[in-house]
Amino acid sequence: MISKLLIANRGEIACRIIRTAREMGIATVAVYSDADAKALHVRQADEAVHIGPSPAAESYLVGERIIAAAKETGAEAIHPGYGFLSENADFAQAVMDAGIIWVGAPPSSIRAMGLKDAAKKLMREAGVPVTPGYDGDDQSAERLKQEADAIGYPVLIKAVAGGGGKGMRKVDAAEDFLSALESCRREAKASFGNDDVILEKWITSPRHLEVQVFGDSHGNVVHLFERDCSLQRRHQKVIEEAPAPGMDEATREEICAAAVRAAKAVDYEGAGTIEFIADASEGLRADRIFFMEMNTRLQVEHPVTEEITGVDLVEWQLRVASGEPIPLKQEELSIDGWAIEARLYAEDPITFLPSTGRLEVLRFPKDKDLFAELRIETGVEEGDSVSPFYDPMIAKIVVSGGDRDTARLELAKALEHLAVWPVVSNAPFLLKCLIHPEFAEFAVTTGFIAANEDALLQPVEPDKATLQLAAENVVGKFVSNRSNVGLLGFRLNSGPRTKVHVSVDRKVHEVELAAFDEVQPQSAGGVITLDGRTFRYEDAPERGTGAASTADGAILAPMPGKVIAVDVAEGQAVTAGQRLMVLEAMKMEHALTAPFDGTVTELSASEGGQVQVEAVLCVVEPTEEG
Repeated sequence: MISKLLIANRGEIACRIIRTAREMGIATVAVYSDADAKALHVRQADEAVHIGPSPAAESYLVGERIIAAAKETGAEAIHPGYGFLSENADFAQAVMDAGIIWVGAPPSSIRAMGLKDAAKKLMREAGVPVTPGYDGDDQSAERLKQEADAIGYPVLIKAVAGGGGKGMRKVDAAEDFLSALESCRREAKASFGNDDVILEKWITSPRHLEVQVFGDSHGNVVHLFERDCSLQRRHQKVIEEAPAPGMDEATREEICAAAVRAAKAVDYEGAGTIEFIADASEGLRADRIFFMEMNTRLQVEHPVTEEITGVDLVEWQLRVASGEPIPLKQEELSIDGWAIEARLYAEDPITFLPSTGRLEVLRFPKDKDLFAELRIETGVEEGDSVSPFYDPMIAKIVVSGGDRDTARLELAKALEHLAVWPVVSNAPFLLKCLIHPEFAEFAVTTGFIAANEDALLQPVEPDKATLQLAAENVVGKFVSNRSNVGLLGFRLNSGPRTKVHVSVDRKVHEVELAAFDEVQPQSAGGVITLDGRTFRYEDAPERGTGAASTADGAILAPMPGKVIAVDVAEGQAVTAGQRLMVLEAMKMEHALTAPFDGTVTELSASEGGQVQVEAVLCVVEPTEEG
């Protein structure tokens, strides 16, 4: 068995691996960049090695430094987690060539499944059904357009080296294909260094299913059943669950057997996931489920599989990497209960722009009577910071229960009791998804979020009960006893004053203290949570209500980032909704558009320039009506 393990990753997955390693008696080594010098995974590991500056390309993606750190500390093995170098076959080979155990898939398997075009051809040969489309060598725009026209719209463009929703575009009409192809290729080149693509027929009622597989060096391959990851926004998974709703035993047997055939076709070892797309227009049927890709690593959503099977997949990874066989045979694995996972991100729940900074408040529900089955996977604690350099995940919140509805409602309750401030989280959005009637009945496809944005993206504002609770808290002992409310503001020769001015998220409200509604928000010190949103409250002087607003026409940077395209010039006339420029931040492209018809009177942004949050990038003067 491995005695010392280096984890070539950061954040919640590094902490997750450290936990299992500690339980197995394995010493751990963390690696960290400048930005992560005081990170939780560094604090939890037995040792830590600095590997470079904050940008991932200069630290976590520099394989030589990670291997050097392993040698320096005497680590026998390297676990890559997910992301970063986890599916880099050259890095895996370099680790093995250095005499270090690679806790991951063999380089040959990574290469076989790493490019979507080659993987689809291999799957056809293994008898695994694949989605209709084009995966040929001719990558000219003309040939791709011709193939897309032949397939029929909508069509999906996918980067062959893509993952995590990067380098993927749905095209609804022929006239939009070439611009979508250009955008897809640009993103793929920046993210993966490869701008080749494949085309797939867009399934009109799609569900995203995946099967957890595991192989060892003794030729054994098992599956650990399926997960449903259909709740997605722009191809990024939002909520995952296991098992898949509506899955009958016959279909489960077919899809899981296909996943095992896929893994055996590449002599797979370790943890992997076979991803499928299902045409659910008539429910789940074995003849309407198609292979999409294989992820040759541990998945972000692996905890839901662990919860329903009772298996620690990281422990299995470490045992198999040490040369042991898979601990359980297929017939010994079974499904027990239901598990749902929500990805809590530091991002605005309406615009989805990342929110960075210090987590002055980060409080997860801790009442074991209420949340006995709650599992939190996080890489941060209260007082830590969300860095602009990496994925803005705060935590994965996982709830298990005897059935789907129990797990779903318990997860919703956990999000209601969550407090995150001043960093903004997507908790209100997650909560709205969980309680939506269509999700409750699981009448959803991968298009659920896009189709229900009006309901899911409604802002959460403080209601009467929230304001009353904030007011009660700022006046302290006077209202700790309900009978004293009438004495608030008592003045000689004057009647009692029962109005309080309270600032909630910097907006001042005049509140009349009164009996609360039956259902009240939860208070936690200087913050209040309501429907997943956390509000900061404090006393305020007696003055009118209101909030500041930015000047019309000033286009501000929504976050720190790099300007990768400028489409206008100073003095140019623009129309409402016209793209002005593109900002790249947090590995995503964000188009900034004109708020109305007008003229660009100022332009301070230039292509390739770095900008800070709220920097004025340009100003659009509205067209005078005349």
